[in-house]
Amino acid sequence: MKAMKPTSLLRVLTVAAVTALAFTSAPQSVQAESEPKAPDAFVALQDVDPTILQEIRYTTPHNFVGEPIDGYSKPMCILTEPAAKALHKAQQKLLSGGYSLKVYDCYRPQRAVDHFVRWAKDLDDERMKPEFYPQVDKSRLFADGYIAEKSGHSRGSTVDLTVVKLPAVPTRPYVPGEPLVPCYAPQGERFPDNSVDMGTGFDCFDTLSHTDDPRVTGEQRANRDLLRGVLAERGFVNLPEEWWHFTYKPELFPDTYFDFPVARRSLSGHRA
Repeated sequence: MKAMKPTSLLRVLTVAAVTALAFTSAPQSVQAESEPKAPDAFVALQDVDPTILQEIRYTTPHNFVGEPIDGYSKPMCILTEPAAKALHKAQQKLLSGGYSLKVYDCYRPQRAVDHFVRWAKDLDDERMKPEFYPQVDKSRLFADGYIAEKSGHSRGSTVDLTVVKLPAVPTRPYVPGEPLVPCYAPQGERFPDNSVDMGTGFDCFDTLSHTDDPRVTGEQRANRDLLRGVLAERGFVNLPEEWWHFTYKPELFPDTYFDFPVARRSLSGHRA
């Protein structure tokens, strides 16, 4: 076989390298461009009120699944603009009393809900049961209403949140594999959270999480009533089964379940 000249060999190698790069990078570029975008009515809560604390649990393994959830590309809160502005007004009132709102979850893409559904059907995966659903048989999660194939969060006006006393003490990170304590244990025993004592932790699959459960009294009752009261004044309606779950009414998209990723690039006119 006749040997190539050095210049010809260099040209061939250059073309091959460029071709290989195109094949490896193209799928990612196409995927980014093909991802659905949020309607103009969606905003980042940070842009509306940067004082509201954010601890977006589903970007971390500290949740009932035990791993980061599909669709949460960034730890940020995205909401419809009316809902975000209503939270801003509620925050102003809380700040005057030495408190702050803290959001755990806001808009939730449908792919995240699908992740929950797949996990719930896998009855062998109970790694987070001791903390999040110690008294609930996993086979009952659908029947008891803890998991569903659709979520109001995907419509963009629902938020999971709590109240924090200022100045806020940082919450330590969760270490995967650490011993788990039931979410309804006394505040000093369950996983630390800088939230005021609400009687249970966030996402606690237990009847004690029902907002008006009669076992919740004293300071815990006062804290739940504080959260519900300040949000109700701004148009938010509580889900009775979850003290942390509120929906702004009227919803802009009452019948639409979105699936754009939780990321700045999903928003119109986004910033890097």
